[in-house]
Amino acid sequence: MLSPRVCVFPSTRELGPAVGRFLLAQAGAAVRERGRFALAVSGGSLVPLLAAELPEAAVREPEPPGAAWSRWVLGFCDERLVPFESPDSTCGLYRKHLLSKISIPNNHVVAINPTLSVEEAADKYAESLRELFPGDNIPVFDLLILGIGPDGHTCSLFPDHPLLQEQSKIIAPISDSPKPPPKRITMTLPLLNAARCALFVVTGENKAAVLKDILEGHNENPLPAARIQPVKGEVHWLIDEAAASKLTIKVDRALV
Repeated sequence: MLSPRVCVFPSTRELGPAVGRFLLAQAGAAVRERGRFALAVSGGSLVPLLAAELPEAAVREPEPPGAAWSRWVLGFCDERLVPFESPDSTCGLYRKHLLSKISIPNNHVVAINPTLSVEEAADKYAESLRELFPGDNIPVFDLLILGIGPDGHTCSLFPDHPLLQEQSKIIAPISDSPKPPPKRITMTLPLLNAARCALFVVTGENKAAVLKDILEGHNENPLPAARIQPVKGEVHWLIDEAAASKLTIKVDRALV
């Protein structure tokens, strides 16, 4: 496991395009080396950011190999058990704002079935992932794009929740999410930490204190986001100055 790489940008104006460039670079490397790019995304503020920046990055890059959308597989790091039409549906929001702009094949987008019970939805989602990663004991995503909450949660893994101890399931149901809606499915730490690369995108002063805890704390009970430590991969943090305001560790400053 490599040490996290932290890059600070003056504001979200500069950070956004960097996320698009990073994503396409990872996609290009994966397509060249393995013939496809397996990506899992998170929701919240990442939806409008990716919807704005990814298509633009593909246009700016001359013939980017990573923009061969037919080679992409898209999953979701967690999802709320709501209809796709709901504003709480991560998949629904990506379909509306991003997938309407790029041509990832529908059968390459792995979504939950929101009509099932939360337990059945988690099991079915795990089964669908395994079908896309035949031969892998644990599916290995090329890139995870993650955010954090002010409490240090990531995906639907919350501080002190029993799911932090899950070791056998790759996808788990949660019916008591501290943040509504309560019923969700989430990738577990064994799946998250099998990834080749995890990218955290964090902005805003309200994340500064918890970001310092995640990156500089030495707690016996680490926050969920601090537990994302890919066994054979790497972790990158792209953050703005406001989120970085309390950090004392050495960081890279973006040249913009």
